[in-house]
Amino acid sequence: MIVLSAPWLEFDLGAPHQVLSWSVNRPGYQRARRILWREIRNADLPPGLDVGDWLARELAARGAEDAICLLTSRRIDRHVLRGAREGHVTAQALATVGLSNAERVGHRMDRTGRDWNRDLGAIFGTINIAVKLNHALSQTGLLEALSIASQARTAAILDAGHRLPVGLATGTGTDCIAMAAPEGADDYAGLHTDTGIALGRAVYAAVLQGARDWIDTIGRISDG
Repeated sequence: MIVLSAPWLEFDLGAPHQVLSWSVNRPGYQRARRILWREIRNADLPPGLDVGDWLARELAARGAEDAICLLTSRRIDRHVLRGAREGHVTAQALATVGLSNAERVGHRMDRTGRDWNRDLGAIFGTINIAVKLNHALSQTGLLEALSIASQARTAAILDAGHRLPVGLATGTGTDCIAMAAPEGADDYAGLHTDTGIALGRAVYAAVLQGARDWIDTIGRISDG
């Protein structure tokens, strides 16, 4: 279930799941029932702020210390939810997609001198994705599933065609993915498996739609 209550977006998993991510507040292998987005602006994160402490206070005020939380400067009301099924496996992918701090892997854009407080495009960066699987996986399987989600993200951004001076963008400098599944013994979630196919299709569809939306709206303003 998806609940939007700005500046928060909640992905209720329905029951505790194992979740693997590199989130700010609970990275690595965790157990959680929900994944949250917190929409932010530059004013929320002034220079010198300890983001971890700030986020901990925000979550405590919401009574959500147990959640995995993703930070985004993309408007959370522009989130995209897509689902896919292959065999007995279903996947749901929820994504927010902004490309103002886009990068091409192996390169770094020079943004020296950019005024992030006044640049309209700069407040709409980052790609955040949460995926829920119905199929139980081991920690090894969850790790492989995360790699497939990352691959699907990159394929979608390439197909969206956001061009940088060094080539097509492959992601942003602040992407985060949270992969959730019941605990089990299945070690495999690769491209040949039903799990890999379902989650890859769902993530690709969500990110591609989100990227196209950003390019068609914010991207045009930023380029203008």
